[in-house]
Amino acid sequence: MWRNSSRDRPKRKMHTLNTTTTGSQDPIDPNRNLDPDQYPHHRNPNHPQSRRLRGFAATAAAASMGQADSDVNNGNIAGETSSGGGGGGGGGGKGKREREKEKERTKLRERHRRAITSRMLAGLRQYGNFPLPARADMNDVIAALAREAGWSVDADGTTYRQSHHQTNHVFPTRSIESPLSSTTLKKAALDCPQHPSLRIDENLSPVSLDSVVIAESDHPGNGRYTGASPIPSVGCVDANQLIQDVHSTERRNDFAENFYVPVYAMLPVGIIDNCGQLVDPQGVRQELSYMKSLNVDGVAIDCWWGIVEGWNPQKYVWSGYRELFNLIRDFKFKLQVVMAFHEYGGNASGNVMISLPQWVLEIGKNNPDIFFTDREGRRSFECLNWSIDKERVLHGRTGIEVYFDFMRSFRSEFDDLFVEGLIAAIEIGLGASGELKYPSFPERMGWIYPGIGEFQCYDKYSQTSLLKEAKSRGFAFWGKGPENAGQYNSQPHETGFFQERGEYDSYYGRFFLNWYSQLLIGHAENVLSLANLAFEETKIIVKIPAIYWSYKTASHAAELTAGYYNPSNRDGYSPVFESLKKYSVTVKFVCPGPQMSSNEHEEALADPEGLSWQVVNAAWDKGLLIGGENAITCFDREGCMRLIEMAKPRNHPDSNHFSFFTYHQPSPLVQGSTCFADLDYFIKRMHGDLQR
Repeated sequence: MWRNSSRDRPKRKMHTLNTTTTGSQDPIDPNRNLDPDQYPHHRNPNHPQSRRLRGFAATAAAASMGQADSDVNNGNIAGETSSGGGGGGGGGGKGKREREKEKERTKLRERHRRAITSRMLAGLRQYGNFPLPARADMNDVIAALAREAGWSVDADGTTYRQSHHQTNHVFPTRSIESPLSSTTLKKAALDCPQHPSLRIDENLSPVSLDSVVIAESDHPGNGRYTGASPIPSVGCVDANQLIQDVHSTERRNDFAENFYVPVYAMLPVGIIDNCGQLVDPQGVRQELSYMKSLNVDGVAIDCWWGIVEGWNPQKYVWSGYRELFNLIRDFKFKLQVVMAFHEYGGNASGNVMISLPQWVLEIGKNNPDIFFTDREGRRSFECLNWSIDKERVLHGRTGIEVYFDFMRSFRSEFDDLFVEGLIAAIEIGLGASGELKYPSFPERMGWIYPGIGEFQCYDKYSQTSLLKEAKSRGFAFWGKGPENAGQYNSQPHETGFFQERGEYDSYYGRFFLNWYSQLLIGHAENVLSLANLAFEETKIIVKIPAIYWSYKTASHAAELTAGYYNPSNRDGYSPVFESLKKYSVTVKFVCPGPQMSSNEHEEALADPEGLSWQVVNAAWDKGLLIGGENAITCFDREGCMRLIEMAKPRNHPDSNHFSFFTYHQPSPLVQGSTCFADLDYFIKRMHGDLQR
């Protein structure tokens, strides 16, 4: 056996204390080079003190020194072992525990820092209108502020002024409230020493012209802004010409004029009865005629699994939809069809009730675990459990096979409409309400806004999957759902799991939430891979929910129970969109409506605007197309403007905008009603028609 000899090991200098009684003397050789950090009283004044390394340099140096010490220690240990020496390991074990504690404290500090940064970035985006990317860091913030102040920032970080000529002071500022008015410009022109003209910076972009502060010129006797760093400007221009230019800039930057966003009107639920027949052809024709007068681009319709395959497996009844589609063809509308694999009516008021297929409910009587289950064992019948996607429990078929057979039958039945181009897109229902989410907020279970909901993973299939994942990590006791996550109408601070610094951010909490969200992503991938096979060369749409309550808390509890692992220190939407990008889908975001006052939003710790900003920009950052859908059926003029601003944001640096908008309308739509008039205005604005 090879043994470490003393000549093979790195030599280490051993310092021995002089214990002779001849007198006290320094046991350290004063001529030897000493580590100034270890022996601060022996610093050599003739040698400059080396600067302590920080940041990445300190990390690299520490790693290098750690490797060298490890080599030396390994050699010493091998030598001592060969000579029969031994020693206790208690000190090493204690040191290891201290290092582990310090690592955990460092992680906590880092998470706290990220949470603060996240809130700062959200404020800049929402209230400062800064175009920061979804994964921005402080370098992006500094660069944005520098550009806002008139500086140039290159990609490599080089920052400089565009010009060094200093004449008059023109300070661009960001204003969200109101652009520069004609009255303000005329007043500024009177203040200019060369009336009737005034000076303006040539480097100001048209975007910056909507808010400009013009300082007084530096003529004698004027001491204002003497300490400021002026932004270079050029000669004066005529005030009237500037006013005209600003007005033309406003028109160019008006979101209603930039892009044409197609608008689809959603046909009402109940237009096809539970037997698969068209209920009122004449009434449908009248409704389509109203839509034609509004100049909508197309219509959207739910195609219900519970109706078409309602009574027997693989027995599809398409006759009612065929009659409906022929009427739509007569009006030359484009058509978006929703593959609705969920129930309707369980969480909504009204007389229409559409359940899952009866043969599925019969299977559920003997095997209720095919449905989502909460901690108390209550079953949700809104949609099938995702954990049976690959379990043959549906008369010999798996969950995804049932979905695929339905989609393939639709594609075959209406092949002529696909060939004509009448069917423009297919939306795939992936969860409760047709949205990619768990059924965590069931009204039939007593849920009321703004309750945080409950996790839906206590069926035997989900529990088996969770336990398997926990064992693979070496922590079998993690193989169960949380027991302190509250109930449907709990608030985050009332639970041990979701409260500030709660268990959601522990090792177990992060493991569970990651597994829970990956189950959602995995279901989307399973279904979309087959949808692409069934609907080749057809646009595929996936609907994303707007879960904006509890958004101002650290845990974002309502999003967590719905399957989006999006606490304040983590971006939970980017992984979802990264997965959807593989299937080239278009995201449809449910735009929150103004159905509650600001006080109610505060009580619910809700932030609809903040959530919308995060979701929409995360999708755009991944290169996905995005469309919209209104959450409530009737908007006033102010509500319409909020939707338009979201669909066509002002001055977006990449000119991003919605690719379409699906409008949920009142049913029936009555010409002359308030909603009808506002819908007419909304469509004109989305199409870019400025005539009001």
